[in-house]
Amino acid sequence: MTPRNLRLGVNIDHVATIRNARGGGHPDPVRAARQAADAGADGITAHLREDRRHISDDDIQRLIASIDLPLNFEMAATPEMLEIALRHRPHAACIVPEKRLEVTTEGGLDAAGGHNVLKRYCGRLSDADIRVSLFIDPDPRQLEAAQALGAPVVELHTGAYCEAFIADMAGTRAQDELARLQRAAALAQDLGLECHAGHGLTYDSVKPVAAIASLVELNIGHFLIGEAIYVGLESAIMRMRAIMNQARADALAARRA
Repeated sequence: MTPRNLRLGVNIDHVATIRNARGGGHPDPVRAARQAADAGADGITAHLREDRRHISDDDIQRLIASIDLPLNFEMAATPEMLEIALRHRPHAACIVPEKRLEVTTEGGLDAAGGHNVLKRYCGRLSDADIRVSLFIDPDPRQLEAAQALGAPVVELHTGAYCEAFIADMAGTRAQDELARLQRAAALAQDLGLECHAGHGLTYDSVKPVAAIASLVELNIGHFLIGEAIYVGLESAIMRMRAIMNQARADALAARRA
């Protein structure tokens, strides 16, 4: 696996968060998506929440019509979101857990416990040629459940690792969480699942994750939008892209040595 195989999906939700804080149309998530494409992003992620706190229905419609990059549509497993996905037919739909009171997604989907409900959603999306992804914790039970559900893709929730990295960068907890991600990504590959990862990654914490050979894509949003305040969105994305590529190249060279 070469460094180029590690894709970067840019989540534009929080461009919409800033817009919605005041109302109106500025800043525009679609313009941000176009800039992300120019900066080397491989895809765009947008989460249409039930309470519409950031991305709106109109944003999804305009993104589908306006960008050439694949759209990863994050959605809860609800009839409303299924209907929207089937109407717009994005490249991919990532099913995520959702709680109205949470600030951001707090953990992975319980694919094992929710098998009977999720089976219908995975089937309907797949029948519409929408690539199904499940956002799960790096837990073998959840990976095996994703395979049983017929989802071709999983996205590992990196939140616990990122929290540990901030609190104890070189300590045991961060290393333990990284090891969980490494084992989960390897198991996903063994199960025939394409493995993505994301949530809370920064320029520093992304390096060990990007080095995991069996990961195919990272999805990053909040940090990049925050960095854009200081350096601009294209510069922030280009730097993240370069760090990911270097981390993957260094890991490949170390394995060959």
